[in-house]
Amino acid sequence: MTSRSLPSPWLVPLCVAAAMLGACATLQPEQTGQQMIGSPESAVRQTFGAPTETHRLADGTTRWLWSRQPFGHQVYAADFDGAGRLTRYRQMLTEAEIYRAQVGVWTKKDVQQHFGLPREPVQYYPLMQREAWSWRMYKDGLQTAHFSCYFDNAGILRQTMIIVDPLGGDARRAR
Repeated sequence: MTSRSLPSPWLVPLCVAAAMLGACATLQPEQTGQQMIGSPESAVRQTFGAPTETHRLADGTTRWLWSRQPFGHQVYAADFDGAGRLTRYRQMLTEAEIYRAQVGVWTKKDVQQHFGLPREPVQYYPLMQREAWSWRMYKDGLQTAHFSCYFDNAGILRQTMIIVDPLGGDARRAR
């Protein structure tokens, strides 16, 4: 029978602290991301894991997206400058972000770079000649809803819509 040594008195508190830090990033990603402004890409990846999508934007910045779709209600974005430093971190499926979508100007690529690819099935409405992409979200931060973008056959954004889920619930019950 081999003897086992007891862990050092620092090992258990260190493990608990590491677990709590990881839990904070998972439970409060916006607050954690905001505190990391100025951090390098490697630190952001270590904290949040690999992004579900990455995009090189026209202004030279890079955007990483973490989608919690189709069952979650969030898509988080981290923007990095040319040097690879975090400049901005936010939740994209908010009304403030949705209202930035420019009907008649944005394309499918613009929508994807902003909100990520939809994880809900893409719908096509032949009478309207519109393709619809949808994401789950919380309207007013609480009420379960769906955000949809409708594109014409040329891939131009023609309409956006937020529809409250009648079966709903709200974010307070999900927490």
